[in-house]
Amino acid sequence: MKPFRRRLLSTLLLWLGTLLAGLYIVVIQILPFYQEMGNGFEFWFLLAVVFLAAFAISAVIGYRIIKIHIAPIENITETAMELVKGNYRARAYEDAAIGSAPLSSTINVLARNLQEITAVREMEQERLKTLIETMGSGLIMIDRQGKISLSNKYFQNEFEVSSNDIIGKFYGELPIPGALAGFIEKVFMTETPAREQLQYQSGINTRALEVYGAPVIGNHEQWLGIVIVLHDITELKRLEQIRKDFVANVSHELRTPVTSIKGFSETLIDGAYKDESSLLSFLEIIQTETNRLETLIEELLELSRVEQSGFKVDAQPTDMKAVIEYAFEMVQPGFEEKQMKFETSLDQVTVAGDANRLVQIMMNLMVNALTYSPPEKTITVRLFEKGNQAVIEVEDEGIGIEPSEINRLFERFYRVDKARSRNSGGTGLGLSIVKHLIEAHHGKIEVQSTPGKGSVFSIYLPIAE
Repeated sequence: MKPFRRRLLSTLLLWLGTLLAGLYIVVIQILPFYQEMGNGFEFWFLLAVVFLAAFAISAVIGYRIIKIHIAPIENITETAMELVKGNYRARAYEDAAIGSAPLSSTINVLARNLQEITAVREMEQERLKTLIETMGSGLIMIDRQGKISLSNKYFQNEFEVSSNDIIGKFYGELPIPGALAGFIEKVFMTETPAREQLQYQSGINTRALEVYGAPVIGNHEQWLGIVIVLHDITELKRLEQIRKDFVANVSHELRTPVTSIKGFSETLIDGAYKDESSLLSFLEIIQTETNRLETLIEELLELSRVEQSGFKVDAQPTDMKAVIEYAFEMVQPGFEEKQMKFETSLDQVTVAGDANRLVQIMMNLMVNALTYSPPEKTITVRLFEKGNQAVIEVEDEGIGIEPSEINRLFERFYRVDKARSRNSGGTGLGLSIVKHLIEAHHGKIEVQSTPGKGSVFSIYLPIAE
């Protein structure tokens, strides 16, 4: 401000010097002359003119002072007020010829810095918002008063609520399962981190969540509230259960034939081989159990192959009608044994598929229909085109499937009627193999069933070009 003060002082001195010079001319030069002439009226008239002229000059100089020094100050003040309001784009006028130029320059530097800081802050807020909204976990923040201050889309979709429904509300009013509400209450009241796995019922399905809660600590160790993060682990729990079931089932399936083989072989060794009728009967049982064990191992190996990533089939234009007819010839003895009818409604459809694998699919579905159908019933197979897909339907009049079991139908070793399938020699792997083979053909399989009336398995395969 020192240059500004010096320039303002010099301007005021210039104005004062001009005024004194005018008075000097009037008093020293003009006044004695008119006194000698003795003309008083003209003297006072001239004096008035001189004063008016001096006043006019002073006004011009004063205006100049205001324009040079006061106006920039007002401009700087207005710029500062805009910055206070948050308009960081405002700039002060800079002119090196005036004394307020350093102040204007400083204000503009401040405005540019504030604008850059604001831009960085907005960008960071946008990044944080994007991260919170797109993260694969639910998140809510609760302030120290117990009100919801933040929630992301994942949390809102998980519990079917909107942001307007929960923001600003007390956490006890959230429409969430009781187990989760109790966890939030514990973290909020104890102000300590916690982690739990929770389960709750959503319609007919059981959902599993892994939940983490922690207090939010600000500056000076001030407690600001809590944050809750939840992750859906339903699929992980399902896969874990499938793994446990697989180990239990495969152990059981292997133990049954091995126990039979071991028991009858020990009996033969203990002397039963001397009785020819017992010998032949025991050997037949051993052979049956050995075949069952061999089938189980072969299907386990087959399932392992089709489940591998990158498994592909040799897709070629294939006559699907011929595939179905050939598959029926392979299982026809089973129909004759149970005195069951086989009806067909087959259009001529060519699909893109591996003929051997398609025969395997159809045989598995027909055997499955035979296994779960009483004697003297009818199994119907239909083949037709629908859009750019071939549709194959295998309909039986068997025991049917409960709606709650349909989702598990294609799991390994899963059986609707365990006693019946085991008595018939089934391994529980057929439908699982069918599902993977159909997916390898870029198709899909659907099931519709009514308990006590029967089921319809529908396969959709791409038409050959």
